[in-house]
Order: sequence, then structure tokens, then C-alpha cells
Amino acid sequence: MTRSRPLRAAAALLLPALLAACSSAGGGSGTPSTGATSPVQVSTVATSPTQSSAAALQVTVKDFVFAPASLKAGPGRTVTVTNQDTTAHTLTASDRSFDTGTIAPGATATFTAPQQTGDHPYICTIHPFMHGTLTVA
Repeated sequence: MTRSRPLRAAAALLLPALLAACSSAGGGSGTPSTGATSPVQVSTVATSPTQSSAAALQVTVKDFVFAPASLKAGPGRTVTVTNQDTTAHTLTASDRSFDTGTIAPGATATFTAPQQTGDHPYICTIHPFMHGTLTVA
């Protein structure tokens, strides 16, 4: 029985390599593999989270600044605002079409982008020198 342990260990080491070799070419079509592999092309598309329809839309408040200050969103999209500052803030549309209410330090709030396309400037009502723009497109 002690002779079978080295055989089992060798089989355990070789089996994954054999399985990988069998499954890496031919796609299971029954065509014999030539051993050559075709290059895999990977394409990446750089997207900005402020412009991607699938990405979450987020604004961070830190050091009395909205980041990003300009945000692009589709109509009705949810925007999450995180306050990483040491004091409370709001993110409020100049025309009051959206408003997070007061966001405590370390807290988050959400709002829904308006249906009306175009630029929607916003401020912090507690600190009106803080401003940004939501572009609904």
C-alpha cells in the first residue's frame, strides 16, 4: 500500500494538467487539437461612472466640495450622495426639483434625477458657495 501513495500523488498532480490540455482546445467538437492556441483578444472600453448607464451614479462631498462637480445622468436615474466631510451638507437643485435633505457627516442620501433634460445646477443650502451641475440627457 505504501507504493500506491506516490502513484496517487503523481496522478493528482498530472490529472489537472491533462484535463486542462483536453479542454483548452477544440471546444469539445471532437476535432483533434494541434497544440496551437489562437490569441485571445480582450477589449476594454473606458467608461466614466458619471456617463455609464450601468454604473451607479455617485457624488461625494468632502472638504466642502462636490466630486464630481459635473455629473451626467439619464432621466429618473438614482444618484447617491455620500458626505465624507466633518459637517452636514445638502445637495439641492437650484429650482428645488431634487433635494437630498440634510446629510450628516459619514451618511449617504439619494435623489432621483429629473425627467426634464438639460443642465440642473445644484448647491448645498447650508453652504451656498458649494455648487455643481447635473446634466440630464
